[in-house]
Amino acid sequence: MNVLAHIYLSGDSEKIIIGNYIGDYVKGRDYLKYPDLIRKGIILHRHIDGFTDRHPVVHRSKLLFSGKYHKYSGVIVDIIYDHFLTREWDFFSRKPLESVTYNFYRALVNNYEILPENVKKMMPFFIIHNWIESYQTVQGIRHVLKTLSKRSTLPDETRFAIKTLKKNYYSLEDDFMEFFPQLIDYVEKDFGIQISHAIRMPF
Repeated sequence: MNVLAHIYLSGDSEKIIIGNYIGDYVKGRDYLKYPDLIRKGIILHRHIDGFTDRHPVVHRSKLLFSGKYHKYSGVIVDIIYDHFLTREWDFFSRKPLESVTYNFYRALVNNYEILPENVKKMMPFFIIHNWIESYQTVQGIRHVLKTLSKRSTLPDETRFAIKTLKKNYYSLEDDFMEFFPQLIDYVEKDFGIQISHAIRMPF
């Protein structure tokens, strides 16, 4: 899953949110260097990613992008699922998206000293361009993919990704809506994190 989903699935703990966010940047047993709640967030991140990678619905979504993105197709699906999370935000959360985004950016600033160096380098750009809320539009997704293709090893296949997204928009949205409540259930039951739903999920 991508940034917004990891924030949402962390509950209300600022430290767990930070740990969940930096999970990709903390390798192996390095998580043991962090305080307890941040450590919990890092472990949570790894389990969320594992659950997501193994899920057949996510695999179905990834197949749409694998022809061009190959091993990176999961990255594209993660970003697109965040798009659908922003689109369906009022269904999943009582808190306004703008408030959740602001509190996350504030948490990054409050915990700046313990962030991995790669996160510190990206943070100003990430906040200034408000990447999270940019996921709300297809144009925003296009911009994120173009930027990532310049700043990372993600292939520059943005035109293909956007064309595929538009062509399969509603089937991808159905995939997300089938998968995400199951992920919420997994996190709540296995990690004891209470997630504030707007509507009680029909598990």
